Amino acid sequence: MTTTASTTASTTPAPSTGDWRLELPPSRWHRPLLVLGILLAALTVVTLVGRLVDDRELLGVNLWEKPLKFAISGTIYAVTWAWIIGHFTRWQRAAWWAGTVIAVTLAIELVIIVGAAAAGMTSHFNVSTPLSTTLWSIMAAAITTLWVATFVAGVALWRNPGADPARQAAIRTGVAISLLGMGLAFLMTGPTAEQLNDFQGIAGAHAVGVADGGPGLPLLGWSTVGGDLRIPHFIGMHALQALPLLALLLELGARRVGVLRDARVRRGLVLTGAGAFLAAVGLVTMQALRGQSIVAPDALTLWLASAIAAASLAAALAVVAAGARRQRAAGPSASATAGTSTGA
Repeated sequence: MTTTASTTASTTPAPSTGDWRLELPPSRWHRPLLVLGILLAALTVVTLVGRLVDDRELLGVNLWEKPLKFAISGTIYAVTWAWIIGHFTRWQRAAWWAGTVIAVTLAIELVIIVGAAAAGMTSHFNVSTPLSTTLWSIMAAAITTLWVATFVAGVALWRNPGADPARQAAIRTGVAISLLGMGLAFLMTGPTAEQLNDFQGIAGAHAVGVADGGPGLPLLGWSTVGGDLRIPHFIGMHALQALPLLALLLELGARRVGVLRDARVRRGLVLTGAGAFLAAVGLVTMQALRGQSIVAPDALTLWLASAIAAASLAAALAVVAAGARRQRAAGPSASATAGTSTGA
């Protein structure tokens, strides 16, 4: 009797309303971040038009390409945090101020990036003139403050409970890996040996083994001839969206796959996905630091990628198998109850 009751409780479907819900009332969203997200969405359109009509280049790429990428990424980041903070029931004041600081510092960064592009000059790592040095110093301070504010918001997140363990795990691990990905950007800020030997006003680089610029993937710009530290920065930062999306897909799958109605199974799969995501961030970081292009992995990189995939698959199968055993032990009544609840 005890086993059946415990299993039945754990097989309740993910809530359609309640904690971490998609249909959050507009009044609950963090207003400054939401406004920034709307403005950055408009900026995305403006920079896309600029990329199409202005053929000027900087370091071998269209000078509007960087503002476009940052506008897209900034839109997603601002809207995601506006939604997350809107769910908080604890540490609300601290989270609100952290979100506001995120909005202000992100806006400062985008203003400098767009302004520098319009002027036909680089924004990151540029200390070639007093003006460019001042702009880069302001941007560096804004980026550091942004990371600290995100950390505070992340701490507040961990203090807010949630009823659905899979959603909770997805959002918490997504924020943690996102902070790591943001922190990896600091690997780019130190001058390279080549820059120290022949200083040309640039102190820092995203490419490893080759100079910044040169051949790269379309739009992303990631180097196809050397290592690129923007890759782990980008991938890690957007765990904030990828892992909650995984949780959502598992909830949708629970409508057809009975074992996914078990909240412990969904949580286990989310944690497995988070582990795989973290390992992938580590792998592409190692690849970049070795000066290896993302499109030209060597045998070591391929072996490690295969090991990560195999370990993740084994862990996922183990989670599903454990959930199936619990369902069989509970008997058909628990499955029927879970199926009825899911249909509701």
